[in-house]
Amino acid sequence: MPETGQPRPDILSPIKWPLRLTLWGMAAERITRAFWPLWSLLIAALGLLMLGVQDMVAVEWVWVSTVVLLGAVGWAVWRGVRMLHWPRRSEAVARLDGTMRGNPIQAALDDQAIGSADTGSQAVWQAHQARMRKRLAEARAVEPDLRVAKADPFALRYVALLAFAVALVFGSFLRVSSVTAMGPSGSDLASGPAWEGWMEPPGYTRLPSVYLNDITAPGIDVPEGAQITLRMYGEVGALSVDESVSGRSLTPETAQETAQDFAVAHSGRLAIDGPGGRAWEISVTADAPPSVAREGEIESSYEGDAQIPFTASDDYGVVGGTARITLALDEVDRSYLLASEPEPREAIEVPLPMPIAGDRAEFTETLVENFSEHPWANLPVKLELNVTDEAGQAGASDIETITLPGRRFFDPLAAAIIEQRRALLWTRDNVPEIARILRAISYLPDDVFRSAVPYLRLRGVLRDLESSGAQMTGEQQDVLAKAMWDLALILEEGDLASALERLQRAQERLSEAMKNGASEQEIAELMQELREATDDYLRQLSRQAQQNAEDNPEMSQSQDMMEMSQNDLQRMMDRIQELMEQGRMAEAQEALEQLQQLMENMQVTQGQQGQSPGEQAMEGLGETLREQQGLSDEAFRQFQDQFNPGQQGQQGQQGQQPGQPQQGQGGDGQQQGQQGQQQGQSQPGQDGQQSLEESLADRQQQLRSELNRQRQSLPGAGTEPGEAARDALRRAEEAMDGAEEALRDDDLAGAIDQQSQAMEALREGMRSLGEAMAQQQQQNQGQQGQQQGGNPGQQRDPLGRNAGANGQIGTDENMVQDEDVYRRARELLDEIRRRSGEGERPEEELEYLERLLERF
Repeated sequence: MPETGQPRPDILSPIKWPLRLTLWGMAAERITRAFWPLWSLLIAALGLLMLGVQDMVAVEWVWVSTVVLLGAVGWAVWRGVRMLHWPRRSEAVARLDGTMRGNPIQAALDDQAIGSADTGSQAVWQAHQARMRKRLAEARAVEPDLRVAKADPFALRYVALLAFAVALVFGSFLRVSSVTAMGPSGSDLASGPAWEGWMEPPGYTRLPSVYLNDITAPGIDVPEGAQITLRMYGEVGALSVDESVSGRSLTPETAQETAQDFAVAHSGRLAIDGPGGRAWEISVTADAPPSVAREGEIESSYEGDAQIPFTASDDYGVVGGTARITLALDEVDRSYLLASEPEPREAIEVPLPMPIAGDRAEFTETLVENFSEHPWANLPVKLELNVTDEAGQAGASDIETITLPGRRFFDPLAAAIIEQRRALLWTRDNVPEIARILRAISYLPDDVFRSAVPYLRLRGVLRDLESSGAQMTGEQQDVLAKAMWDLALILEEGDLASALERLQRAQERLSEAMKNGASEQEIAELMQELREATDDYLRQLSRQAQQNAEDNPEMSQSQDMMEMSQNDLQRMMDRIQELMEQGRMAEAQEALEQLQQLMENMQVTQGQQGQSPGEQAMEGLGETLREQQGLSDEAFRQFQDQFNPGQQGQQGQQGQQPGQPQQGQGGDGQQQGQQGQQQGQSQPGQDGQQSLEESLADRQQQLRSELNRQRQSLPGAGTEPGEAARDALRRAEEAMDGAEEALRDDDLAGAIDQQSQAMEALREGMRSLGEAMAQQQQQNQGQQGQQQGGNPGQQRDPLGRNAGANGQIGTDENMVQDEDVYRRARELLDEIRRRSGEGERPEEELEYLERLLERF
């Protein structure tokens, strides 16, 4: 077999370029493996120079690092030259041949060793040679293996690449040139001394440091408290510092020190005298003190949580603050048990809330704290807000006299206990008078206390007061004050043993709140408590009535009684809240008394007219759906009138069904259209239209609030259909909210679209609720049938359809009984198509009609 070191050119001509590329790749492999330390060192050094590391250390360290780097570079070059072996052509041929099936290059270069005289053997050999040479056309260059992981187990080359990548992002090539300007190097050693200087602002300013060698301007603005660092190189005394910004006294020896550090205290002059020196006029920017002010109305909740809003600002940021509250003794009504001098008490100091994230240079926050148990609650106090910045400067607001917010008690007995508690904390000299007043309050306990528990607690407090007297210690005073506070809470909130007691207490507290002029927030919370107590009372009445019906199935209901649903009660409470919000307290008080009488005389029936919670919810949702449909129809009519004024009569004619008499063609319809035109011409400002849009938006808001209330009390919790119904009603509420915003923005097309989505979600929610009711009824089929009673055929859903068996809501009965419903649907669809083809109609109306066609 011939030598393959020098292959014949005629055979290897088809693989000339693959062989050449393979050879170059092998050369790249060996260069990379031999010189990877060299380029790693060069890239790392370039990255550090671009980041300006040389400007952050002393010049001596720069020169030492340079010497070490040059030594490392020399070693890397020597190592690379020593390890580098240039690849030979035969090695490239062997690598390329090894990547192909059957080693066709080697086979093409071989000669026939035996059988050359045999014709058959020679024919086989020639066929084999032809096949191998043909396979050479499939040769592809071998990719080089540039991996050096074995030679670099610690991945130092990636450290160098990382430093260079960081330098590309955060550094600059211009910083590399600063090496030549550092200290006494090269020509500087021959020309004379050198200097360096930095100005570093205080850390809280978050301003960058300044390299004074780069500042050629005559003046510099420096924040107060900045630190100046100067370094002089060369012969001592060749350079000196002259400055008047630190307030220190400079002697000739001090001025010539080679290392100087001082803080900027005030404006002045800074100069470096000597060869290459420079001078600047330093202008100090003073750090302004922070400021704080109370802003907005102070609010308090029914539980006594005070909400005090305030604003604060600083040029660099506020770090903390406190609210200081002291008693405004001159403003206190010093009558009754407050006539004595109060015992000295420390001022109330609470920390002000700071923003957790974001800029603290200017912000608005609200201090939320409960001062209800403090002796100064609901008394005049002086409020002062204080804030500080990182420089230690303080700022204070104007002292303001306010009434310290605290919990208000509307139960008369609880309010009396709290008043005596305040007198006890005012001064212990009031103890004998407080004991007499409490004894008088508890003289006839049956007429005052609802149960024996609060009476016994009051007797215990009274016994401790009389036993200690005016010699009471401070610890005993605090214990008795806590006991009186807990007693007042029991009297105010009561022991929730029965829903009726809770309901009566809620009604009494709401009535007292209206009489005493409570705030809107307190009334709103009391109103919410009344709603919850009413719902709880109705649930207990329903269970009791159901139990009575099971025990006495033959018991009949009286026929001459007024029927009320839970929705009627909710509407009454909504009316009471609306009257209170409008300030009509007398009417609200009268409506509340009517509600009290109704609740006292209420009986829940489970007979023929009885409804389960699911049926009540279904009825309420049906009413909501009908009201939403009405709102959508009014919005659509207004949408048509907005773009086609005066054509209402014509649209009425076009909308009439074929085969019916077209009333009003000659008279009423035309007159209505003419009247609409005249009204549109007489009101160019369209004030009536705007008020109608506001009315629709308000009605949409009320309907959304009603749906939210219905969603909160929806039965079927925990079941898959019940959760699906809740999710559908949530989407309907979101769509109603979008429709309300669209109505207020005069976007009728968007409002109609949102209302359509709300109605679709309502229908889906009712279907899911019906499935939940069906599941529940299947589980309790026997007992549920006895409890509901009556004729199932007489029970109807909110849409007027008969309720089927097994709780299934639906009917095969035709809801449109006056004509063919399918023909009517086709006519409506044709009318929509006809109107969508009229190009003169407004763009918004055409888009709405197209959405209708896509939906139906």
